[in-house]
Amino acid sequence: MKINIYYGGRGLVGDPCLYVLDRLTELFDELHVKTERYNLHEHKRQISSLPATMKDADGIILAATVEWYGIGGLMTQFLDACWLYGDKEKIRSVCMFPIVMSTTYGEREGLHTLNMAWETLGGVTCEGLCGYVADAASFELNKDYLKLIEKRGENLYRTISQKMPFLPASSYSMKQNVSASAPIPLSPQETETLSKLVSDDEYVKTQKEDIKELASQFKSMLSGGTEKGEEPLFATFRSHFKPQKNLDASYKFVIEGNKNPVIMRIKNDSFAIEYGNIERPAVLCKLKPEIMDDITGGRMTFQRAFMSGVMQVKGDFNLLRMLDTVFEFK
Repeated sequence: MKINIYYGGRGLVGDPCLYVLDRLTELFDELHVKTERYNLHEHKRQISSLPATMKDADGIILAATVEWYGIGGLMTQFLDACWLYGDKEKIRSVCMFPIVMSTTYGEREGLHTLNMAWETLGGVTCEGLCGYVADAASFELNKDYLKLIEKRGENLYRTISQKMPFLPASSYSMKQNVSASAPIPLSPQETETLSKLVSDDEYVKTQKEDIKELASQFKSMLSGGTEKGEEPLFATFRSHFKPQKNLDASYKFVIEGNKNPVIMRIKNDSFAIEYGNIERPAVLCKLKPEIMDDITGGRMTFQRAFMSGVMQVKGDFNLLRMLDTVFEFK
């Protein structure tokens, strides 16, 4: 038998919830029950993937400490992850034992919250444990409290080992009938993979950047590009290009919010513009998209943008001044 413990407190010295968990762990060791504890404050970035750890558990303990109001954000995040990424079939077969200890007020409300959340997920709950602790030392030295904790732990052990049946709860049935959010149509394996990807900060960052770039492209298409589908900014530069003799220059525009810089190459009457990157452009310009809009809209020149400080420039300033000659935005 294996019981997983998910602790949603902050791990502070004197937390009465930790004392209860330590005594239960000792009891389960004596009963030859394997336990594994997950301190949510140590797994903040992996909370989305923690529901997958319930795969080999026969029962779980959800433990929270009420320090000022409610069960805390970490436990709420874990329950959200169970709803979004947890294997619902597995959750239905796992008995949940709630523990809520309070150093202020609201332990019973917290216990009710855990029970209702787990039942809404489709799981079953057994009689939990809650209490108010004003003085941690007195609480830990009280033998009657220890007996009560051990008795509740023994009840959990018997419930799991004897596979005691439970009467059906209405909360799960009502959730299926009135819930506004449709379940994710994924297999348990796909959901587990998704939870791991959600926990990967680098993956999430990359996906956000890709979505932002796609949104920008669709916005550009809707705002009206050329008939060939050319980027509107490129088309604007191309339509206002005035060839200059003896001009050979490369420009790199880093526009805030764009994944890739805009690269322009000018040689006499030849002009090329694209997204890309070059290591050593003749002129490097950094600016915001609204400044670029003002320049291409004729409301500001490149030179004025540089002089007013809204565009940062590095490189040949003579070639910078040529931009207002090569492109006449009016």
